[in-house]
Amino acid sequence: MLRTAHTADLDAATLRAVRSLMDGAFGGEFTDDDWDHTLGGVHLLVSEGGAVVGHGAVVRRQLLHGSRTLRCGYVEGVAVRAERRGRGLGTALMEEAARIVRGGYDAGALSGTDAAMPLYERLGWQRWRGPLSALTPRGVERTPGDDDSVLVLPVTMPLDLDGELTCDWRPGEPW
Repeated sequence: MLRTAHTADLDAATLRAVRSLMDGAFGGEFTDDDWDHTLGGVHLLVSEGGAVVGHGAVVRRQLLHGSRTLRCGYVEGVAVRAERRGRGLGTALMEEAARIVRGGYDAGALSGTDAAMPLYERLGWQRWRGPLSALTPRGVERTPGDDDSVLVLPVTMPLDLDGELTCDWRPGEPW
């Protein structure tokens, strides 16, 4: 069963279950900053037998592209328990994320792992080819380590996938 809920509507036990799922899915590399990035938006939860087996979240961010500031639905914390993969749960999560993005944002964006890229691209997300940057406390700084990992979902206007894309600042990984 797939349900959506804002962070404010999730109880402590559900949040602990999601964090545990993230820790397991990312092999202990899901940091406290990553967790913080996942909070404050709409969570997409897949439950089976009362257990959370899949999760994604859409949080609001701002991106700069050309001369425009884009209201972005940024997808965070997408994971499915290993024993439940290959059953369409990731597709269901990402289809719901795209529905939320299309309904309330100028564009969607996410930073994906190599293993997840085929899923995202199959669902219409487009790989960003241009330079990526972050608006840091020191000004705009390139983030070349993120090249080839960011995908976007244009909604209200076309995007130049070869142009520069700059994300707002946050602690931890900018993208």
